[in-house]
Amino acid sequence: MVQALAADLGATFRRSRRRRAEVTLAEVEGASMVLALPVAFMNECGGAVVSVARYYGVANESIALVHDDIDLPFGRLRFQFGRGTGGHNGVASVMRALGTGDMWRLKFGVGRPPGRMDPAEYVLRRFTSIERTEVDLLLAEAVGVLRTFAGRGGEAARQRAGEAAGRLGFGEGEPT
Repeated sequence: MVQALAADLGATFRRSRRRRAEVTLAEVEGASMVLALPVAFMNECGGAVVSVARYYGVANESIALVHDDIDLPFGRLRFQFGRGTGGHNGVASVMRALGTGDMWRLKFGVGRPPGRMDPAEYVLRRFTSIERTEVDLLLAEAVGVLRTFAGRGGEAARQRAGEAAGRLGFGEGEPT
């Protein structure tokens, strides 16, 4: 999602070894954005997020962490402030490093793994061809949510994420 946003804004990532992330700066509706892709393992990405945020002077409440969520049905987007980790090790790493959960999060629903499949194996697998078509549509929606966050704030972005299901023809997160 962050890569799709950067492409939409015409921004190019550069590797920052000191920040342990690929970083780019962009502007949306007159607001500056720092986009970062940590290059650490997901379970250890918190240090990179904090390093980038502190270097660029980004307050915790101006951070939008983007991640998958197995507790959301496939294809749902949710934009929330705070909350717990939901068992997500990357989110836990960021919360530990920040010392708080006070940040915005854009969650991409991937649904529960089938049967007894290991959740880690499930989220690391490639999308099926049918899912890929839906993912491409959802990436466009996610870009819109993140642009809204930068330009108009968290509450406006939360509303946009909530409206995404209707625009895409999803009911409760399942294709109709």
